[in-house]
Amino acid sequence: MEVVETKSKDRESMKYPNLGYGIGLRPEHFDEILEGQSKLDWFEVLTENYMGITGSGQSPLLKKLLRLRKDYPIVFHCVSTDIGSSDPLDLKFLKQLKELVDLVEPAWISDHLCWTGINGHNTHELLPLPYTEETILHLSERINAIQDFLGQRFMIENTSSYISYKASEMSEWEFISEIISRTDCGLLLDVNNVYVSAQNHGFDAKTFLNQIPMLNVGQIHIAGHDRRENGLIVDTHDAPVCDEVYDLISHISQEHRLPALMAEWDDNIPDLEVYESQVWRAKEIIEGQKRHEIKIATK
Repeated sequence: MEVVETKSKDRESMKYPNLGYGIGLRPEHFDEILEGQSKLDWFEVLTENYMGITGSGQSPLLKKLLRLRKDYPIVFHCVSTDIGSSDPLDLKFLKQLKELVDLVEPAWISDHLCWTGINGHNTHELLPLPYTEETILHLSERINAIQDFLGQRFMIENTSSYISYKASEMSEWEFISEIISRTDCGLLLDVNNVYVSAQNHGFDAKTFLNQIPMLNVGQIHIAGHDRRENGLIVDTHDAPVCDEVYDLISHISQEHRLPALMAEWDDNIPDLEVYESQVWRAKEIIEGQKRHEIKIATK
């Protein structure tokens, strides 16, 4: 039997540890997981739910998180860093974030590549940015400042969008790639967001996925969405992952080693078994691709 050289992805060196398969942790499932009813490898938490209550551990939710941390890797996902805003970086927020990071020691920290407020007002919306050189300079300075403050690489997530700017000078994937080139930050690749934006703006999702710097991708999100009567797709995180998103996972796994992957579900939250099944289907696709490659390599 002749063993031939496998694809170049086997020689890839990711910049983050591959934690395996996880979900976004929701309070509804905390007790079941602490009781050992989950076979997942790790969990992502919404960081703001635990900030401002560090140190004494007086919060029941924080106590549960610290118990869970003894047995599982935890990653932090933020929604308030406001990376794209014209406001100065919120040092109070960053200090509270750093305190929580020191307490929990997450595997990494992420937030969305967007802006969420102006003049100190938080809209609680993930608002899109124009894809321009000026925006790249602005974001790169702020991401580098965050990384310097936290003392570690920060991860940015591509967001879904419903409008585009006439001022944009490049594609979203070119925009993201240039920011990563200038900051060496990580990328949280939300494949559902890629699909949603591709459908809303009429570009090819596979082109996006083929052009991003996979070596900096440390985490993948999959989630459900809602298609409205006018054809617009909204990233709602309240439904199962669609077949098209799983097809995109298959597409990426044919060319790259995939990093840690997880599912998100934020509304109409199902029981833990249904939630986890979204991840297990992705795992079957990825593991099936690996078996196929091994079979080809050993012929």
